[in-house]
Amino acid sequence: MVTVKVWGELACFTRPELKVERLSYPIMTPSAARGVLEAIMWKPQMSWHIRRISVLPPPHRPPDPSRPPYEFMSIRRNEISGRISPGTIKGWMSDASSFQPLFVDSAGRESVGGANRTQRNTLALRDVAYLIHASPVLTPKANQPRTRIAEVDEPEGPDTEIKYASMFERRVRKGQCFHHPYLGCREFACSFAPADGTEEPVNWSESLGLMLYDIRFSPDGRNLPGFFRAEIRRGVLHCDTRDQGIDGEPPIEVVGWPKEVMI
Repeated sequence: MVTVKVWGELACFTRPELKVERLSYPIMTPSAARGVLEAIMWKPQMSWHIRRISVLPPPHRPPDPSRPPYEFMSIRRNEISGRISPGTIKGWMSDASSFQPLFVDSAGRESVGGANRTQRNTLALRDVAYLIHASPVLTPKANQPRTRIAEVDEPEGPDTEIKYASMFERRVRKGQCFHHPYLGCREFACSFAPADGTEEPVNWSESLGLMLYDIRFSPDGRNLPGFFRAEIRRGVLHCDTRDQGIDGEPPIEVVGWPKEVMI
């Protein structure tokens, strides 16, 4: 198992109940944690299995026992409401005379607010820090003939979970990543570092109800969201679908996934 500490000024782990306005869960979701780990290291021969997420005290805010360990912040932004379809781009490539620019914030063309622009509100988390505990899991592509040359930092030998866990820990110590990790939204970049063993989760216990676990793809190409009942116990979110939690909690059950797409 690997452990990495992540923190940032802003985070937004969007609840799927709202379609336009963004409202964050009060804690990082397992899918967001997986995205952080894949930003640091991803290989087709392995995938990340999130086991638990620990909430750490805010890095830049003094603790206050009378308040929740999280703080929301409202952000209103101008966003693009439309996009160019791939079919339109192919038409431009075949006939350059059919090109039409996509105007954004062009007041007077379609409305007073402008074309292809809309204002949306985001209720994001402010000043957060987490410990992500996860394990690498081998995929069917492990120990298969490689079509590409192995990277310099990948040791020789068979593909094992220990091998990829060691590679991940080396990358974290060096501050290496494939792309900069972020907390839910790409504009909310985060920092990461190895856990030094002194981190203590906040004293927070709460039932959050159904929370998004992750999204899987069915054989017919559909997106299948999976949900689980999130229980925070002394600042730790147990989200392991295979093993028990640190307090003996049974493995969580993901609702909405057929057996063939379960981890």
